[in-house]
Amino acid sequence: MTSNFLTENQDRFLSELLDWLRIPSVSADPKFHGDVLRAAEYLKTRLEEVGLDNVELCPTAGNPIVYGEKLIDPALPTVLVYGHYDVQPADPYELWTSGPFDPVIKDGNIYARGACDDKGQVYMHVKAFEVLNQNGGVPCNVKVMIEGEEEVGSENLGIFVRSNREKLRADVVLLSDTGIINNETPSIEVGLRGLSYHEVEVTGPNRDLHSGLYGGAVHNPINALCKMIASLHDENGHITIPGFYDNVQVLSEAERAELNKAPYNEEEYKESIGLPATYGEKGYTTLERTSIRPTLDVNGIWGGYTGEGAKTVIASKAYAKISMRLVPNQTSEEISQKFQQHFLSIAPEGVTVVVKPHHGGEPVVTPTDSVAYRAASMAMEDTFGKKPIPTRGGGSIPIVAMFKGELGVDSVLLGFGLDSDAIHSPNEKYGVFNFMKGIETIPLFYQHYARLMQEQQA
Repeated sequence: MTSNFLTENQDRFLSELLDWLRIPSVSADPKFHGDVLRAAEYLKTRLEEVGLDNVELCPTAGNPIVYGEKLIDPALPTVLVYGHYDVQPADPYELWTSGPFDPVIKDGNIYARGACDDKGQVYMHVKAFEVLNQNGGVPCNVKVMIEGEEEVGSENLGIFVRSNREKLRADVVLLSDTGIINNETPSIEVGLRGLSYHEVEVTGPNRDLHSGLYGGAVHNPINALCKMIASLHDENGHITIPGFYDNVQVLSEAERAELNKAPYNEEEYKESIGLPATYGEKGYTTLERTSIRPTLDVNGIWGGYTGEGAKTVIASKAYAKISMRLVPNQTSEEISQKFQQHFLSIAPEGVTVVVKPHHGGEPVVTPTDSVAYRAASMAMEDTFGKKPIPTRGGGSIPIVAMFKGELGVDSVLLGFGLDSDAIHSPNEKYGVFNFMKGIETIPLFYQHYARLMQEQQA
């Protein structure tokens, strides 16, 4: 589709994306609030430029939602495009080889915070509308909803969706906050894990104590926290929380065999992350551990003195952030309750424990026999030259389950990122190839989807 147009405008498309990436739209840190608003305004302008109607910044109790639409015929199907313009914090800055908000292109990759997650992938959709304008316009109705709080739990998105069901009414949700196996092997994610996220606080003495005067006589909160965390897994990598696996969906041997057909090289995987060996739940492959099995990980741990030099203290408090990835039939509410009950129960005498739940989300599996999935598969086959493989992702996009519950529609996860793109990490990147391939593929999705829906209704 208009390959000459894409080639001729690649530099402009990239330049526009780099301008957007320069805006540090970090939703987790209040000091960036003005930048978050600037990023929303930038997107609003770009959507207006590509011809969307009724483009607006919809206020919420937090960051605004950017909305726009192109409604051409009520008889035609409607696609709701979702994405987010907020990004993760860039810390630690010293580990970046270039500034996280000073984007550069080198070795075929765009390096910046948000390059892949999710500004680069959102901007593919913006430019896809420009490509469609070169080919007669969008062939169906389109609504675009891009939020600014995904990286902090999308707390206000659910409220907005529930309050605007008619405004957002659609036949399918299209989003690109996911990835492909590699640039030679296209894939479409059809499953996502859920999330249960907590912060724990362990308190010992009423102040920091001299470790010589008090050491050996009181329970050190940091020692206690480390021991509690270590007990959450057994020697086989199983999570020890009572009842944690009660509702886990178990796949058949045939389903597991099909999952493991995806291209995977253990040595390349280990090399890519600089490890001599993989680790995980006994009895499962790496592909299974990262998709169909639940996990528990410590995302941060701190307490006591961490500055330069020495300070011999027993800290008054210790903290950790702990997240669990969930699989179908588990719920974030169920697992949150079980985690809290268990963590409180294993606290030793001499310390008190507080568990503070943060955001959560539900696991989801999307159908592979829907018109929308078939359209996405056809579009990828057109541009990659081979049929994409359906895969299950290890990450969480809680809004996919929310869209199903509130709007009654499934989502298609048409992403183009790679596992090696270092999202949430220093030196996040996104391939120029992937960015342009998305702009080439997304318009074909609309064309196939509109045609298949018309054929179904005929």
